[in-house]
Amino acid sequence: MIRFNLPSLVGRELNYLEEAVAAGKLSASGPFASRCAEILRDSLRAHDVLMTTSCTDALEMTALMLDIEPGDTVIVPSFTFTSTALAFARQGANIRFADIEPTTLGIDASSVEALIDDSVKAVVCVHYAGVPCELDKLMTVLKGWPGVALIEDNAHGLFGSLDGKPLGSFGRFSTLSFHETKNFQCGEGGALVVNDPADIDRAHVIFDKGANRRAFLLGEVDKYSWKDTGSSFGMSDLQGAFLFGQLERADYVLNRRAAVEKSYRELLTPHADRLGFALPNVPSNCESAFHMFYIMAPSRSERDRLLAGCKVLGVQPTFHYVPLHSSDAGRRYSDRTHECPVTNDVSDRLLRLPFYTSMTTADVATVADAVVGVLESPLPS
Repeated sequence: MIRFNLPSLVGRELNYLEEAVAAGKLSASGPFASRCAEILRDSLRAHDVLMTTSCTDALEMTALMLDIEPGDTVIVPSFTFTSTALAFARQGANIRFADIEPTTLGIDASSVEALIDDSVKAVVCVHYAGVPCELDKLMTVLKGWPGVALIEDNAHGLFGSLDGKPLGSFGRFSTLSFHETKNFQCGEGGALVVNDPADIDRAHVIFDKGANRRAFLLGEVDKYSWKDTGSSFGMSDLQGAFLFGQLERADYVLNRRAAVEKSYRELLTPHADRLGFALPNVPSNCESAFHMFYIMAPSRSERDRLLAGCKVLGVQPTFHYVPLHSSDAGRRYSDRTHECPVTNDVSDRLLRLPFYTSMTTADVATVADAVVGVLESPLPS
């Protein structure tokens, strides 16, 4: 079976785990997590990066930083993972689900414009599959609402860019994921990227369980104490050690994943029009992060036939998000009904193909052959 995802060792991850244990500092804010933060700070041109136990935690930190409370509204795309909305709903916010646009599958600025009002405190965008959403259009809408924060859920987009600017550097905050399914991984893990220097001090207080520990370590106070809300968000140094082994090989990882995507395109493009499926679109001013490769099947029935047929052939593709606006919790936390026709259509037809750093050219060929073979096979009578 060619699995949908396979975690990969790309460097000295295991050596660094041994070093972390030998050093005797395994909790949060250890030396390896700090080195990860330094790499990310430099790459994203950020004012600060705080390493967290998950992208969900990082999103929850943004909700605390924005003082989200009942009566506030946050706009998120319906086509995303639950955490994008959950982090704000658990603080009492009303969630408004925006549609996506069909080119990048990112949040549709015109949908945001139709939903925004004085109750909105934040808009969260997602760079789906590592391709930038249409940020220029979204930021044009938000210029008319200076009190609304832009948050980038950049779980897919680390090291991608738009017009040469790193994804994750456009919003007031952005969040990263290092889950085992991501390009750079440590089992579970994440980061909060702080792009406004005025947010740094409070972000560290929230990160450090509501205490001003950072100020104490910097010698700004003679002892630290409880100052604000917060939680235990910090990444352990075991996670940091594994992740550092991945991040220091970023060029290798991205080049390998770019090669996998190139192979998919070369093998599938000749069949796309004939068999009625579409490949991902990457606008010319964007640099993809190469997070995943998907096809848009002609219909939901053909997508489902591909899922079943590929499995028989030893290949494990998978669908993606069920629209949040149609979920039980989505209906509970949303304050209004909004049509999301593109989201519904994409959710019905999108099929993610196996994609991971150690995938070989032969693996890609097997997957492509399975996709083409299933679509060419006659429908059962």
